[in-house]
Amino acid sequence: MKKQYECKLCKHKGVTKKKIKGSFLVEVILWLFFIIPGLIYSIWRLTTKDNVCSNCGHSSHLVPIK
Repeated sequence: MKKQYECKLCKHKGVTKKKIKGSFLVEVILWLFFIIPGLIYSIWRLTTKDNVCSNCGHSSHLVPIK
């Protein structure tokens, strides 16, 4: 069972979802025109996944429920 969280911003209780930082459009443009920066940006995006509230999308207001 996934760990439950409460969002202090919107008061939603439940599981979180993963959100990848950055922009897919920027990633595609970098790959099309600049191969090396595109690779670096893709690696950065894949390593910066964050748990966010499944209701409002904020990550800094999550508190685990006991």
